[in-house]
Amino acid sequence: MEESKAYIESGILELYVLGQLNAHEQREVEEMANRFPDIKEEINAIEVAMEQYAVSHAIQPTTGLEKQIFEKITAPVERPSGAAAEPTTSGKVVPLYEDKSSTIKTLKFALVACIALLVVSAVALYSAHDQLNTANAQIASLSTDREKFAATVSYIKSENKELQEIAAIASDPTWSSVKLAGTKISPQANMLVYWHKKGQHVVVDNTKMELPENDNTHQYQLWAIVNGKPVDLGVFDAQAQPKKLLISMKEVSNAQAFAVTLEKRGGSIAPTMEKMVAVGAVSI
Repeated sequence: MEESKAYIESGILELYVLGQLNAHEQREVEEMANRFPDIKEEINAIEVAMEQYAVSHAIQPTTGLEKQIFEKITAPVERPSGAAAEPTTSGKVVPLYEDKSSTIKTLKFALVACIALLVVSAVALYSAHDQLNTANAQIASLSTDREKFAATVSYIKSENKELQEIAAIASDPTWSSVKLAGTKISPQANMLVYWHKKGQHVVVDNTKMELPENDNTHQYQLWAIVNGKPVDLGVFDAQAQPKKLLISMKEVSNAQAFAVTLEKRGGSIAPTMEKMVAVGAVSI
């Protein structure tokens, strides 16, 4: 499991065995050990390793130390001159205190070993934390790349579907193709509008649109000329990289021509004639 593996590599288990965690952190480690058997096994392994380390670095008693101890135990007790001799008894004299110098030395070296292990563990913990941060950054980067790739695939699928729709409309005789040419204020402008008279559908083809790109405060507005009067069909933007290839506009049942004006963003209730950029008649 990735969660337990990352937890083991973090170095917190070594600190737990050394008793360097607070009560809350200890409970957390114990809960993780109950949840994940491999964490519990790692704790046992760390305890065994620390015990073996301490034992392997312990100082062995010097040669002859045992003989010196027995000589001190069996040595006769000196008495002041003139003191009455006490009856001898069988057995050995046992000192009232033990020589703990060897034990103290062993504990000192064990403590040094623990401190060394703690330093190593701290370095490992820092390294693991740094590696974890790097891994998280890589995961975040991969996630972002995956999202971008998914968005690109989605856009390509959508674009392909719209291209198929354009091809179907162009080959369908029930659709009329209306070409709009530029006016005096924009001679180079031109665009193509598809109109389904029976279904009243109106669609603007972005792949065949050449209009000056509008700014954030203006939009183009499409009008249908019905019996000599302009009818609003909605607004759209002229963009270098359009988000959609086909723009669905408002429906109209009868039209003799289509025209485009540049209006304030959101459109106008009536066309601004001096800002008409393109116009085209419906072929009969």
